[in-house]
Amino acid sequence: MDMLVVRGGHPLRGTVTVGGAKNAALPIMAAALVAEGTTVLHGVPELVDVTTLSHVLRSLGASAERRADGALEIRVVDQQPCLADYELVRRMRASVCVLGPLLGRRHRACVSLPGGCNIGHRPIDLHLKGLRALGAEITIERGYVFARADRLVGADVYLGGSFGSTVTGTCNVLSAAVLAEGTTTISAAACEPEVVDLGNMLIAMGARIEGLGTPLLRIDGVEALNAVEHTVIPDRIEAATLMVAAAMTRGELTIENVRPAHLAAVTDVLRVAGTRVEFHGSTAHVRMTGAPRPVDVTALPYPGVPTDVQAQLTALLALADGISVVTDKVFPDRFMHIPELMRLGASIRREGASAIINGTPRMSGACVMASDLRASAALLLAALASDGESVIRRVYHLDRGYERLERKLNSVGADIRRVPDDPDNMPQSLQLSVDEQSVPTMDSSDTPPPPKFLRHAENKEATVRR
Repeated sequence: MDMLVVRGGHPLRGTVTVGGAKNAALPIMAAALVAEGTTVLHGVPELVDVTTLSHVLRSLGASAERRADGALEIRVVDQQPCLADYELVRRMRASVCVLGPLLGRRHRACVSLPGGCNIGHRPIDLHLKGLRALGAEITIERGYVFARADRLVGADVYLGGSFGSTVTGTCNVLSAAVLAEGTTTISAAACEPEVVDLGNMLIAMGARIEGLGTPLLRIDGVEALNAVEHTVIPDRIEAATLMVAAAMTRGELTIENVRPAHLAAVTDVLRVAGTRVEFHGSTAHVRMTGAPRPVDVTALPYPGVPTDVQAQLTALLALADGISVVTDKVFPDRFMHIPELMRLGASIRREGASAIINGTPRMSGACVMASDLRASAALLLAALASDGESVIRRVYHLDRGYERLERKLNSVGADIRRVPDDPDNMPQSLQLSVDEQSVPTMDSSDTPPPPKFLRHAENKEATVRR
């Protein structure tokens, strides 16, 4: 297991390039199960999550191999396997995205329930509701979803939930409905660019889909789909993370391979905070010179501020000149990064689905621990903006969603080392000396008087005794 040693205080300057979107690549890889022939995907990032889903696809009778040019080739060689085992699915919740494609093409599936999650409760009840509406018989036994349908039939499906639409659920139902008989309408469908990217690939395969990017999708089922060559959209979350990195370190970055329309809400927050953001085609130029201004931010489904950028913006506003409020209406419990940011010197108070942030002019290096993917990115950015050295542990979370992020940041001026998580690799600056570890003692003359209410209680007790 590795950890990152970060020496903060270096403004980031230079040019970096954003990779393909993880959250688009995963359902697109799963959708290759419905096609005849070899699917060729460009721009799929080399991530732990991509490797995990590749193993899942292989267990389901597909080959998934990287070409010399970096493209990912997926071809179904055996239509019989339908079991996505717990040992694979438990490594990544998004593995459940194979459920819809399996039902659509093979008419049966056995997929492990994904289990718990550090960012809050994420049930798949809406996925199952949508697939049942298409005619699937679904039972849950021994921690697995057993689904079967001799044929899927188009239906009206509503995918709204307590905290908005479901992205992976929309992908699952969409990937099944394209091969169903008749017409399916999906109301309260997720509008995220990653869903649109999946839909565009399915259309290229021969699917008939209308309404992509809106809450209402209409799908006319077809008998078969053919494999295509497709390029995954840029990762808007990685782009936003790099934009926040430039702002937090008071640097200046040119960020290539971005879709400005996908970043509108994040760009607005950064501009209100005092960051200069300019777009020229698919390139963003981000510059920050002073302390951020306080901003109130609410994470919402697209086109709102993504919940996947909430932690990074919380880290930025910890350095703002004033009080900010960050609310997450997608995952209200997604605040496990707060105690770790406080170890670096942030002043944050949690109140329900909100974080009240009292900005501080500086933070200082400390040893922190990542709890999830985006929390790890937020801690890395905070460490870059802190004085001295920091250590970030459990960085395997970071590797799930960012392709060589520390290398990209080092190329523009960061000082980040990846080393084995071993006490011998702990920076000397974070190891307390014997003198620093000692706790000063107080004699009786140093003891402060008790609080007024306590003195009153003591006097009352003495009166009763007398």
